[in-house]
Amino acid sequence: MVLAGCSAIKLGYSNLPQLSYWWLDAYLEFTEDQSPRVRDALAQLHLWHRQQELPRFAQLLTQAERLAGGDIAPQQACGLYDGLRQRLAAARAQAEPPMVAVALTLTPQQLRHVAQRSERNNAEFRRDWLALSPEALRDKRFKQLADRAEMVYGTLEVPQREALRQAVAQSVFDPRGMLAERQRSQADLQRTLSAMQAPGLPAAEATRLMQGFLDRLQLSPDAAWNRHQQALLQEGCAMAAAVHNAATPAQRSNTVRRMRAYQRDIADLAAP
Repeated sequence: MVLAGCSAIKLGYSNLPQLSYWWLDAYLEFTEDQSPRVRDALAQLHLWHRQQELPRFAQLLTQAERLAGGDIAPQQACGLYDGLRQRLAAARAQAEPPMVAVALTLTPQQLRHVAQRSERNNAEFRRDWLALSPEALRDKRFKQLADRAEMVYGTLEVPQREALRQAVAQSVFDPRGMLAERQRSQADLQRTLSAMQAPGLPAAEATRLMQGFLDRLQLSPDAAWNRHQQALLQEGCAMAAAVHNAATPAQRSNTVRRMRAYQRDIADLAAP
């Protein structure tokens, strides 16, 4: 949300149940019986999030506003990420029961469609990231990160771009490892959903299976990948701090105004 324009926040958030349904349906192709149940579950989740979570997001934005006026340390940037991670954990806990309920109704055809869609996405990932030369890969990642930063700061100044280029050049970013982890989690999902189709499966066991998958999605069984992810996180926090600390006073003032505008938007969205 902090990387989007104010009007985009309101429009996107208000339409989140429909957008989420379209995304899920692209993977699962819901049946006529499943469709209204999924739509209702998404609407209920959205209502809960609007009432319970948006005020907590506003607190994170207040924290970001306080930091935006001065220099920040990588640990402070990571602190904002930790707050976001807590909010995602709360959303996961709220979403688990309807996820289990829908997963228990999936057909073998739908499971095959999930696998096919995942493989198409993997093919796109290979084309977009693995087919690039090292130089092209660095250029693409720099542009991606610069575009995101400019949503907050406006046009980046030369020192900011230099800090970002240096960070990208030294990055541990590993698209091949990322693809391998994606494929591991996709296979894990297939096994989990297949196991949940066992006749007479107790509800508690179905919940345990889903929770296990989500736990492994958050913390991979691959210890080497977890170390890589932690290194990438620390790198990202340092990168965010370096770009911010190279910002001009005008850019920082503009960022503070953006944070306040986002808070007003969230207050409007959270209002009964």
